[in-house]
Amino acid sequence: MKETNPAADPIGQNLIKLTSNVCFSVFVFSVLIFTVIAITYQPPDPWLESAPALTKLFTQTENATFKIDDTVAKTGEDLQTETARAVSPTADIKPITDEMIKKEEEEVSNMTLKSSGCEDLEVVNCSDPRVLITVEKFNLRLFKSIVFLDYQTPVHGSKQDECDVSWRFRNKKEKSWRKYRDFRRFKFAIGDNCSYKIVHAGGWHSGINARRMRIRVNSTRSGGKTPRVAPLVRDDEINDTIPSLGSETNFRKGKYLYYSRGGDYCKGMNQYMWSFLCGLGEAMYLNRTFVMDLSICLAGNYNPDGKDQEGKDFRFYFDFEHLKEEASIVEEGEFLRDWKKWDRSRKKKVPVKKVVTHKMTPMQLRKDKSTIIWRQFDGQEPENYWYRVCEGQAAKYIQRPWYALWKSKRLMNIVTDISGRMDWDFDAVHVIRGEKAQNKELWPHLDADTSPDALVAKLQGMIQPWRNLYIATNERFYNYFDKLRSHFKVHLIDDYKELWGNTSDWYNETTLLNNGRPVEFDGYMRVAVDTEVLYRGKTRVETFYNLTSDCKDGINTC
Repeated sequence: MKETNPAADPIGQNLIKLTSNVCFSVFVFSVLIFTVIAITYQPPDPWLESAPALTKLFTQTENATFKIDDTVAKTGEDLQTETARAVSPTADIKPITDEMIKKEEEEVSNMTLKSSGCEDLEVVNCSDPRVLITVEKFNLRLFKSIVFLDYQTPVHGSKQDECDVSWRFRNKKEKSWRKYRDFRRFKFAIGDNCSYKIVHAGGWHSGINARRMRIRVNSTRSGGKTPRVAPLVRDDEINDTIPSLGSETNFRKGKYLYYSRGGDYCKGMNQYMWSFLCGLGEAMYLNRTFVMDLSICLAGNYNPDGKDQEGKDFRFYFDFEHLKEEASIVEEGEFLRDWKKWDRSRKKKVPVKKVVTHKMTPMQLRKDKSTIIWRQFDGQEPENYWYRVCEGQAAKYIQRPWYALWKSKRLMNIVTDISGRMDWDFDAVHVIRGEKAQNKELWPHLDADTSPDALVAKLQGMIQPWRNLYIATNERFYNYFDKLRSHFKVHLIDDYKELWGNTSDWYNETTLLNNGRPVEFDGYMRVAVDTEVLYRGKTRVETFYNLTSDCKDGINTC
């Protein structure tokens, strides 16, 4: 009988143990790698791009601050997609279509079958439904880029054959649901089939008899004399009122997130929006009302003298009414007054949680029961930037509500006015010069490629002669583009200064908003209007990729 070797058994057992240990180690290591990936992975931001992508786009990694940029960052109405949030509160107002007009025409025809001949059309009756139908058909045929929403009953113009007509509309290239108003004068004649026809249509805002009444300030008598006061006009679709906190009970029942002013103050508007939406996004995540400071400091790069300008109102630049509809907010001044008042009214203080570092994440504050969470930003830059709260792991939880931030309706009224004066039929070119054109190291060809002769040569191959051409530019010399006037109908923003001059609706409305103090039409407002008009051009020519081979962010960055 063959004997077994007892010394071989420990070797086999050791080999089995070693194999088991190796397998277990591989398993533990795999779990560790998977856990690290799960923690550090950041999913795409559904409102714009991933947080890291946007940070890389807007920030300088060496000092975590934003690039100096005098362009206008896109806001909610530019980024908005076809979602439920894009639906207007007045979504029941259906755009006027050819089918709707045809139905109206049939109804009117049935009512007028008993009339014979054209005797009832010898004098234009502006209240006749056939007049309005004629205007509706004319507008749909002429203005292809406009969505018409509703019309007012036409009124008489200055002559018997004229009618002034007012309507509300939207531009198809604007993704917001805001409405604008136009009123024009039409001259009518009688057609061959005993119907009205338009023989002449006035330009933008020519039908002054159909314009809405101005809201004037009531003047009081003083010494038997009535002071002369310029009419103050309000857009009846703008509501800039500040929401009230109400009673002490309401205040104490509320939950608030309060951001003290940090290092973002007086930085560029891109950084302001990025940081503001971080705070607002955290408030939404925590299900709290965001306490916002309406005072903005406009960075010096938007101003000719290069100096920062404090005391600007949020409502000069952004749509406060839309923000109130989309988010729970309260104005800082009223909040602090009520907080101080209610804190003193009883022995029981309002519960406050002070947070002195951005490293305390929104997730850690989720279950906090304090009435007020007060984030303080007293550290050194860049640690005191608001947007630092939304970096790192928090980026997975905080979604910046871009949909809540739209450009000011007052600025968009100017955009609409400029576009309407060109009858919505224009092309546009963006000519970036300024400091970039002088920096030959980063943009070696930009200056030459945007010279007057180069512009003439380039644009003649892109735009039909004698078209309306709007030039959005940071070139400060008005006559720089004179050579283009021999080929196109050139329009610059300075051609429309009366739209923000001291007799304009914008001037009166912003003065009223600013407690009677006139408001400067500053550099950021100019660029905002320029950019939005540019977007509405039928053909749009950009500086980079169209006019020059230089890269937008400098050499070797294309």
